Amino acid sequence: MLNYNQAIDFITSKNNFYIDLGLERILSVLEQLGNPQDKLKIIHVAGTNGKGSVCAMLESILREAGYKTGLYTSPHIWEYTERIKICGNEISREDFAKYTDIIKNCGIHLTEFEILTVMMFMYFSENNIDVAIIETGLGGRLDATNVIKNNLCAIITQIDLDHTDRLGNTRDKIAFEKAGIIKQNCPVITSMGYEAIRDRADELNSMFILVSPFVQQEFIDSLSLKGMHQIENLALVLTTIQYLFKNIGNETIKIGLSKVKHPCRFEYVNKYHLILDASHNPNGIEALRNNLDLYYPTEKRRFIFGCLKTKDYKKMMEILFREGDEVYLNGFNYPNACSYKELKSACPIEAKEYKDINILTKDKLNIICGSFYMIGQMNHIKNAY
Repeated sequence: MLNYNQAIDFITSKNNFYIDLGLERILSVLEQLGNPQDKLKIIHVAGTNGKGSVCAMLESILREAGYKTGLYTSPHIWEYTERIKICGNEISREDFAKYTDIIKNCGIHLTEFEILTVMMFMYFSENNIDVAIIETGLGGRLDATNVIKNNLCAIITQIDLDHTDRLGNTRDKIAFEKAGIIKQNCPVITSMGYEAIRDRADELNSMFILVSPFVQQEFIDSLSLKGMHQIENLALVLTTIQYLFKNIGNETIKIGLSKVKHPCRFEYVNKYHLILDASHNPNGIEALRNNLDLYYPTEKRRFIFGCLKTKDYKKMMEILFREGDEVYLNGFNYPNACSYKELKSACPIEAKEYKDINILTKDKLNIICGSFYMIGQMNHIKNAY
């Protein structure tokens, strides 16, 4: 029997720590385990940006309404156990290790994300949850979460150019991949009117619900997550609740929204006068820049920025930085992370190399952004929560 540290070592080993889109391997393992995914009622969420926030809002509202909820999101910030929660509580380290051991003994090689997805299906099924809110990992059509046969609904959030090497180099191609989560006779709720999504819905006789980004102010005021970009996400959430859970009243919705926790999404940390934002593509960085201008228009800014090589980091920095900003570039230790020199050569303004968290003084608004993985390595920040 594995312990937790051994389980982490196993799933993060070079044999498992990679992406290989496709469903054959995971379906074979799930078949051995009795297809736990077929026993769940699922809201399945895909999109380039916003899907994690949508999942967090939905889970909080449904839990407030008395449902036993399961939440599956990625990536984690500090610990792998953050990805799998029941009623807001992370899977225990003991259960994490137990399920990893069971999956390992199935004898079929899976990637890290596939292992976690199987674990999630088993854990939610064995704990008899009422509703599972599941975020796709990458894309949709060939994502490991897309082994479900039907869902309560599919939600497709904002679509932009990201993971173009795997999903296609146009928004239409990416929309086609996201539309792969739509199921026969199961509604799709989206703010995106792409032809690929409409066509897939028509093909599967699934109701296509196009949501406009209009939300009553009372719901915006209730939401604990800040940022103008959250209004579109909130519109999707409210439409989903009103369509699927007509028994949930507005007061319950507002209380649920006030309790949403979703770390590192335009999140303020008072100890360092700091904004944590894990935006990691140009569209997300643009939302961050707009929110900084809206909420902190007169504050001088100090950035710590790091990014993966697979992202359009040059464009991200061009959107984010202005002359007069104090910028530190972080070549953090992670597979595919940009080095300081790579970031420096692409940076549009003068920048220094990040060395130490002690640069975060309160004379300026501090912003740490560009990568979940970079933030996850900053233990000083974790201790400030």
